[in-house]
Amino acid sequence: MKRQLDRLSLRGMRFDCIVGLFDFERNTPQPVDLAVTLHFDTREAARHGKLVQTIDYSRLLGELRFILTATRFRLLESAAEAVAAWVLAAPSLDAPRPQVEQVDVCLSKLVALSGAAVPTLEIHRDRSDFPVKTEPKSFGFVDVIFETKECGVYRERIHPKTTLPTHVHQHLDESELVLGSGFLLQGQPVEAGVAHTWPRGFPHRYENITDIEQSFLCIDRPSFIHTDEVEVPVPVSQLTRPEAVRFF
Repeated sequence: MKRQLDRLSLRGMRFDCIVGLFDFERNTPQPVDLAVTLHFDTREAARHGKLVQTIDYSRLLGELRFILTATRFRLLESAAEAVAAWVLAAPSLDAPRPQVEQVDVCLSKLVALSGAAVPTLEIHRDRSDFPVKTEPKSFGFVDVIFETKECGVYRERIHPKTTLPTHVHQHLDESELVLGSGFLLQGQPVEAGVAHTWPRGFPHRYENITDIEQSFLCIDRPSFIHTDEVEVPVPVSQLTRPEAVRFF
């Protein structure tokens, strides 16, 4: 008989985010409650006591908060599916953790019905529900985590000693959360757990100065438009950053 996987849960996560179809929901963040249960093997962590062999709660909390607050989902179903897809994604070299095999996601819109009831969605997903979709790029790879017409969730992985050239987007807004600790952003070091939102037309650039792949989590609104990533000849010394937000 196949051994049942161990389960680790994070409950009581509460974020203010855009989720809904109606005009007032598209303009005003509302509180949602999130709980996730991750199914994976914890025996190596138990035996050796290393954080990379289990789930870093603080990092996961920040990653999920970033996804829910940056994406502006129209449906609760889309939000829950994106959370599941990210949790089940393969680990990256710069942010090692165990592979999660299954996940339960419970997501509630706390004030959607003015206290008369709390709409709640619960889903269970397996790794096989999300076939790997990776696009090769000149700078590395882009993992397509989840996409709808309105938004996309991506992990961009930059080869060692490689630059993602300075570029702008004219038709989409972009938010990016740094996952690794070896990037120069706009020519200056940037820490893992820090996010920036790039308005349309704002030039930005990443450089991986390490000997391993480095990655960041990217939210595009609407989903990525291949013809909308335009390189621009802005000197690194003239690049600036919007206000940073720390997520972990």
